[in-house]
Amino acid sequence: MKTEIIPTILVKTFKEVKERIEAVEKYVNWVQLDIMDGIFVNNKTWNNAEDLKDFETKAKIEAHLMVDEPEKIIDKWLKFTDRVIVHYEASENLREIIKKIRKKKKEIGIALNPETNPAVLEPFLQDLNLVLFMTVQPGWGGQKFEEQVLGKIKILKKIWPKGNIEVDGGINNENIVEVVESGANLICVGTYIFGSKNTKEAISNLKKKI
Repeated sequence: MKTEIIPTILVKTFKEVKERIEAVEKYVNWVQLDIMDGIFVNNKTWNNAEDLKDFETKAKIEAHLMVDEPEKIIDKWLKFTDRVIVHYEASENLREIIKKIRKKKKEIGIALNPETNPAVLEPFLQDLNLVLFMTVQPGWGGQKFEEQVLGKIKILKKIWPKGNIEVDGGINNENIVEVVESGANLICVGTYIFGSKNTKEAISNLKKKI
C-alpha cells in the first residue's frame, strides 16, 4: 500500500482553511478538513461546505466529519470533497451513509475513537476505502499520542491486509515510524506541520522517516 502524509486542517475560519491548503498543496496529494459541530466533540470548527464551491486546489480533499448524525449533513460535503470520513460512534445509519457515498462515486472512510474495538467494522470493510484510527480523543489538536491504539491497528491489518489504514492524532517525526510499522499507510499530521516554521521542511522530514 502506498504510504502518504495527509496534513490535517483544524481551524475556525475559511480564510485559515485556504491559507493552510495553499501552504501544503504542492507537497502532498491529499489534505484533511477537520469538521466539528460542538456536539459529537467538545469543539466547533469552520464547517460551511459551500465555501469550497469556487475554491481550487491541486490537492484532493477529505472531510473528516466529527459530528453527531453525519447523515444529516453529508450531502453538502459530497458536493465539494473527494472523500468523506464519518465516525462509527456518531451514527446508527452507517449502511445508509456508505450507500449514499458510493452512489455519488466518492470515497468513504469510517473513523474509530481510541477506545473502540476495530472488530466492529468487519461487516463494513468490503465497502470502505479506508479506516481511520484516532490516536487521540477527537476534538482538539496538539494532544498526546495514545500508543495503545497501535495494537488495534495491527489487529485490523491482519483482518484487512489490503485495506488503507489511516491514523490521526499526535503524530510527529519521532513516532511516525512506529505508526507505519504497525500497519498504517495514510498518516494524518496537523500540529507538527502547521506548528513548524517551514511546512515544506516539516513534510519533507516526515517523508524521509517513512
